Amino acid sequence: MDLNSTFSTKQDLIDASLDSDGFVQQSLLLDEILPLLLETKVVDSEDINHTYYLSSDNKAKINGYTVNGTGERLQIFIVDDDWLLVDAQESTVSQRSAYEEQFKRAERFISNALQGSLSDVQESDPVKPLVSRLSSVDGIESFDVIEFFLVTLTSTVSFKGKSVELRSIHFQDEVKNYSYTNQQGLKSRKEILFIRRVIDLNYLANVIASQGRAEPLVVRFKDVIGNNIKVIKAAEGGDFESYLCVLDANILVDLYKRYSSQLLEKNVRSFLQFKGVNKGIRQTIRDEPEKFIAYNNGLTITATSASCVYHKKELYLESLVDFQIVNGGQTTASIYFSNKEGIDVSKVKVMAKINVAKSTRSDDLEDLISKISEYSNSQSKVSKVDLRSRNKKLIKLKSLSDTVMTPSGKRWFFERAKGDFNTQVRKAPNSNRLKSEFPPERRFTKELMAKYYCAWGDAPYMVKKGGEKVFRTFIENLDPEVGPDVEVDRSFYEELVARIIIFRTMEKIYGQGKGAIGQLRSAAVPYAMSAIFNWNISNNNRFSLQRIWREEQIGEQQKEYFKSLLQLINDLIKRYSLSDDFGEYSKKQELWESIKSSQELKDFMSNAYTSKMLDFS
Repeated sequence: MDLNSTFSTKQDLIDASLDSDGFVQQSLLLDEILPLLLETKVVDSEDINHTYYLSSDNKAKINGYTVNGTGERLQIFIVDDDWLLVDAQESTVSQRSAYEEQFKRAERFISNALQGSLSDVQESDPVKPLVSRLSSVDGIESFDVIEFFLVTLTSTVSFKGKSVELRSIHFQDEVKNYSYTNQQGLKSRKEILFIRRVIDLNYLANVIASQGRAEPLVVRFKDVIGNNIKVIKAAEGGDFESYLCVLDANILVDLYKRYSSQLLEKNVRSFLQFKGVNKGIRQTIRDEPEKFIAYNNGLTITATSASCVYHKKELYLESLVDFQIVNGGQTTASIYFSNKEGIDVSKVKVMAKINVAKSTRSDDLEDLISKISEYSNSQSKVSKVDLRSRNKKLIKLKSLSDTVMTPSGKRWFFERAKGDFNTQVRKAPNSNRLKSEFPPERRFTKELMAKYYCAWGDAPYMVKKGGEKVFRTFIENLDPEVGPDVEVDRSFYEELVARIIIFRTMEKIYGQGKGAIGQLRSAAVPYAMSAIFNWNISNNNRFSLQRIWREEQIGEQQKEYFKSLLQLINDLIKRYSLSDDFGEYSKKQELWESIKSSQELKDFMSNAYTSKMLDFS
């Protein structure tokens, strides 16, 4: 990758972030970048809460946030607006200080919120739920890690050589201490780990060029836990070696705190919804910690490279490249959350087997890890669902998108692998013609496809979660382990496109920014689609997806109806949410069940207006 590649990436991102008036919108820029962060596994979902905040003195700012599924990690997003409109050729940064000041703006927001000194935030401000949570006892006690993502349209470079060279700037993690009064009225202190990540053009261009493949997770144990790990070499071959060790539970606590779900990227179990501490594990930790190592199956860890050193005739592990816990993710998370609950884990030890596949190709490594997970796990059933882009169902869908023409003679572009469209553009003799043939509104990725498909169903809260969770739901629906699979044929593809048209039309109707219905578009749209889906089931499928495929659009009268429905859904999300943080609470099934059974929605969906607008028979 060279500097010109980053300049091209900037222009593509700017073009995709323009609103209808031709102005760059920071929220649209984040929407473009988040799927790339999801691909590299540094976030769990492409859906965040857009909560633009800028202090009157311009010294504190954030653009959005999200909380991970288990609630201990807050991720903050800030867009560096200094470089948005600067010509790409001039968008280079070589000094760390240029990024430090941007991080400080987000850190000031957090510190002020934790200390309860953000008096300029109004009740109606979208950032208010986050401010209220951070200033509460529950908030400061729940968050162990705050991760800052600085999104900057700059190329980070070095001028030391004869030519300009791309480089990375990394920031050290920092532990911050905050004083607060706990639930018992006593003074207490909380340590929160601050992690800073620069998401610059170098990073983004590399993700696009590598088609979303994440950089391998490199764990240097001295940096994370303060010391190397004593191991025994159990086996060694030409391209494979294995080590055995005993890990103190506190080591796993520190690793999980720093890396969270990144540790579990290739663990099929990591895609299962974690619902808190395993009761059996917690009981053993509390009552018989010394026997934990005997009762528990331990961990299986994989890596592609290991660095070891001898000290006083003992072998110590310094670092692992592509560190992954492929079996024992539930054990690791349960130990972490037991410790968070105040249970002493200091006497707990865990057996670990570390397998290093040094020369294994990427595809072979995936197969190896899949077999390790399948064969070594006995705690609970592990699904064999294939979540890779080479899944046979996805290959079939790609074939259909390449060959099936719409009634008006157009085609849609299914981007089965990240960066596929940009690769085709670079290869095309006439790139502008290809871009014209497949404008953004007729392109979709596999992650977006999963959201569009699943929104036409009875689980809109799952769509709101986004990321791997909804993608897994989509694949399991097409290819379930029990029962017949779904036939992916032309009819399936046509109705999939119809769902995309509905979803995207609703997004446009809901709007963004000043003219939007509200601040809950990512929740209101799937909730509204699910309301129509349920009406359709109750009315003998009188709403025709095939008609939408044939017409390739939603009629003007139906658009007005959709607007009314979206306005109602937006109000109901606020009315029935048991949290002021409506965006986060809309990920819960309880909210959908409350709205679905509400008299307001029943009345709306059963009136003559609804029947007239949705009855396509």
